[in-house]
Amino acid sequence: MSDTSPTDLMAETFEAQRDRLHAVAHRMLGSHADAEDVVQEAWLRLSRQDTATIHNLAGWLTTVVGRISLDVLRSRQARPEAPYDDGLYGLVVTLDDSPAPEDDAVLADSVGLALLVVLESLGPSERLAFVLHDLFAVPFDEIGQILGKSTAATKMLASRARRKLRTIERPTGVGREQREVVQAFLAAARRGDFEELLRVLDPEVRLAVDTPSGMVVTLGATQVAAGAQLSAGAATQGRTVLVNGLPGLISWREDGTPLSVLAFTVVDGRITDITIVIDPAKLALMDLPDPA
Repeated sequence: MSDTSPTDLMAETFEAQRDRLHAVAHRMLGSHADAEDVVQEAWLRLSRQDTATIHNLAGWLTTVVGRISLDVLRSRQARPEAPYDDGLYGLVVTLDDSPAPEDDAVLADSVGLALLVVLESLGPSERLAFVLHDLFAVPFDEIGQILGKSTAATKMLASRARRKLRTIERPTGVGREQREVVQAFLAAARRGDFEELLRVLDPEVRLAVDTPSGMVVTLGATQVAAGAQLSAGAATQGRTVLVNGLPGLISWREDGTPLSVLAFTVVDGRITDITIVIDPAKLALMDLPDPA
């Protein structure tokens, strides 16, 4: 006879579902911190529930996570004056150590992370319908119950979401050419080679730097190249990474504390966007790998 109590059994069952629930919430919200809050709230609701009334725990938890995530998305939409992340809150940083960057698994992971950015174009209901059905195979009738809509209406939401996503240029993973362009930029910045910097920068490149005092944006290749010349050499250690599926770099100070996280968007052989996080408070919140 088992000594496991119903509470312990419920906790074990929930833990078995945790990673999947976090993945659902993360795809919905684009933020690991928000996803963790949603999963924790789902656990609290489960702990107050009579589990004898739940016939499909995985389905029940998915429904709860979907509803909480939907509430968060609608709350964001209702308060556009209070941006939830300034485009940086949900940055996902992973090591870029693959000897074969075109490997299917690496490519799939990059596309999956970059999809988060594309999903921002969808409304809350469209995003829920698309994420739950197309990414996690939840039946339309169950999604309809979350949204308070018919199965047919829910199918239409997912279809509309797909049409919107097809109109957006989606990143296709990080290939060798993108890496080479970024490496050429970094090498030119270290050498102070202004002409080479102009060669690899798009004429209308946008540089956004997240600082302790706010976001600083620089536009145009000449201005960005001049700034790159001045700022090169501040770090003592650096390591190539993927940032939301884009080629990037982490740099550290001599004492091992993070100095910056950079992400580059490369289109047709030139860098069109650079995002740099140097705010120590935001760097401290990121789940960053250790120095090599």
